[in-house]
Amino acid sequence: MRTAAKFTLAVITFTATLVVQAKTLDAKNYGAKGDGTTLDTAAIQKSIDAAAKSGDTVTFSPGTYLTGSLFLKSGITFEVPEGVTLIGSQHLADYPLLPTRIAGIEMTWPAALINTRDQHDVTITGKGTIDGDGPIWWKSYWDLRATYEPKGLRWASDYDAKRPRLMLLQNSTKIHLGGGITLKRSGFWTVQVLYSHAIVIDGVTIRNNEGGKGPSTDGIDIDSSHDVLVAHADIDVNDDALCLKAGRDSDGLRVNRPTYNIVLRDSIIRHGAAAVTIGSETSGGFRNIEAYNITALAGVPSGVLFKSAHTRGGFAENIRIHDLTLEGVAIPIHVTMNWNPSYSYATIPAGVDRATMPSYWTTLTTVVPDDKGLPHFRDVHIWNIKATGAKTAIQVAAYPNATLDNFRLDHLDIETRTAGTIADAKDWKLSDNTITTADGSKVQILKPGEAPAKEGTAFGDR
Repeated sequence: MRTAAKFTLAVITFTATLVVQAKTLDAKNYGAKGDGTTLDTAAIQKSIDAAAKSGDTVTFSPGTYLTGSLFLKSGITFEVPEGVTLIGSQHLADYPLLPTRIAGIEMTWPAALINTRDQHDVTITGKGTIDGDGPIWWKSYWDLRATYEPKGLRWASDYDAKRPRLMLLQNSTKIHLGGGITLKRSGFWTVQVLYSHAIVIDGVTIRNNEGGKGPSTDGIDIDSSHDVLVAHADIDVNDDALCLKAGRDSDGLRVNRPTYNIVLRDSIIRHGAAAVTIGSETSGGFRNIEAYNITALAGVPSGVLFKSAHTRGGFAENIRIHDLTLEGVAIPIHVTMNWNPSYSYATIPAGVDRATMPSYWTTLTTVVPDDKGLPHFRDVHIWNIKATGAKTAIQVAAYPNATLDNFRLDHLDIETRTAGTIADAKDWKLSDNTITTADGSKVQILKPGEAPAKEGTAFGDR
């Protein structure tokens, strides 16, 4: 607790230094039309470049600005005021291909709509809206996946369907995002914090379920980054909401960059995979993570979700998650180290021409030996969880030769249909918990290799 408090105060002190700017530049004065049909990319970028000369503010007169990828520069404030919408182009050519990391693999990928790459001291603020116009990108994914799945290529769908992220912070420091801004309908992940540090995200609303349910429209992904604060987020997405990542399989192990010194607090998750997620990209590892004062509603299937695979590797240690309110969340505590096999374990189907297939297919299908591939989670403390309307209180499974070690669960107050099972665990301590079950069951803690006492109590994608 003491470490997290010091970190939070240090980051908030930094944000105060970003408020004062010299001048305010209106993008319309640089040729932007804001009529919703004219492509304003070049004009808006011109205003950004002008602001960067003296650390000025870029702002917008009311209107809807159609744009492709924008690249923010050090020292500027990028303001999207109330009454302003930036909407993403539907043409992939308006998002230049650049080196990045996507879903745990370093590769070339379309730039995001809003990019901060290799920059510092940038503020993104305002009560306006940044809209990725996601449905066209979601359809491109589902169409590709429909052709890929029968071929045994489910795992490649997320990489081959090139969908722009809404916002990317890459190789950057001292970035402040918030101020009541709304981010919506992202084509892929909404905010990715990649290889960055000293990042504050405070006061964002994310809405990715308008006009359909977008696949892989994560809310905020903190990816091999450190010293990051996320607070006062209101998230409605169709995948992970607040998620920590650190690389996938052989490529993630090669990069070997952990995610650490992270605080997630004072937020609400309306729809998404979980209130707090670690994984499934775990290769670089995680340490010193704290999440608290988070509410998740009935559109969220898991409360605390740790997920990995036996090819991921990596570790998690010194994880503290507490003071969560879970209303209608099916599984309050959910740990699976064999997550989604059809996505996690990639093999090249027979008949594929290896000479012409994408190079990253080779990366994705590189075999990771067990001594490097098994993930190791340890030193986790979860407490003060209030959950009502659950189906299974605790659903935990790993591997007998890669156990989940030294977990403490206390002061859990869970009303649930059934208690659940803890498997592949070592040195767990459960104390001062109230788990009220409709079927009268108790949480089973199984020895390695032991089967549950009755059907329905062994869970997860095993």
